[in-house]
Amino acid sequence: MIPVSSSDLQAVGYDSLTRRLVIQFTERTYEYSDVPESIYKGLMNSSSKGKYHHEYIKNSYPNLRIG
Repeated sequence: MIPVSSSDLQAVGYDSLTRRLVIQFTERTYEYSDVPESIYKGLMNSSSKGKYHHEYIKNSYPNLRIG
């Protein structure tokens, strides 16, 4: 997990072998499945990680609350 500068997200992790993206928010953590590495890189390079998550990840990939 890599800490990020964001008002919504606290940390992000990605496994390129399994294509699993983990996003830690203030009070919850989600794991997203089958996420292309380009989406992960886009998130990490975005100036607004919360907006990027909402627009490109939140409703686009299967997810499971893990914490």
